[in-house]
Amino acid sequence: MSSIPERIVRQSSDPSLKVTVRIGKSGSTDAIVAELEDQLKTRELVKVKANRGIAGDSQERTDIFSSLASETKSRLVFQRGNVAVFWSGR
Repeated sequence: MSSIPERIVRQSSDPSLKVTVRIGKSGSTDAIVAELEDQLKTRELVKVKANRGIAGDSQERTDIFSSLASETKSRLVFQRGNVAVFWSGR
């Protein structure tokens, strides 16, 4: 896979990028995956926020976000705490 362009990395860490997908207490469900896929079709970057209670530590959150990236065939560009940004790869 090619590297992520610098402009995408800069945009992904910009605080003005709004959260458009939220992962609730039921975790990463099929509905979350479908919503993320739909948004990635129309948007280059999608910001996802996970409920604090769904993961005990940072490694669990990383695993959840990595799993979402592989299920949606997107790239995990940025992660800080319970927030991650996915890139469609376009």
